[in-house]
Amino acid sequence: MPDATSTNAGTKPRRWTVISAGILCGLLALVVIYTNSRAFHSPLAVVVVAAIGMAAVLAQLRFYNREVAEPVHAPTWLNIVGILCAIAALFADVLHLSSVLAHTMVLAAVLSFAISSTMILHAFRKRAK
Repeated sequence: MPDATSTNAGTKPRRWTVISAGILCGLLALVVIYTNSRAFHSPLAVVVVAAIGMAAVLAQLRFYNREVAEPVHAPTWLNIVGILCAIAALFADVLHLSSVLAHTMVLAAVLSFAISSTMILHAFRKRAK
């Protein structure tokens, strides 16, 4: 039977993982609740949801790296590309980008966030084996 100290030490990191997941779910709920249905046809809504998902994966990465000797690193360059594409899509009117180019920037941002998240989650699964 394990002692009380090892049980408490194992639950503390898990607690913060659950708390951060709850906060991110709350943020996603706020986006959905306070956004009218027409706004979900906007590419920027897709970027916001993808950014919240990426934040969830990065929070999970932070908690995962606390528990292991060899930390997993996020592909920084891919996240920077995603952020730059998202900013370009956000300010498409100010930058005088065509709607096709703005939609392409949204797609590039979502894809870079998705690829980065996939790489991180794959590294988690590979290390768990």
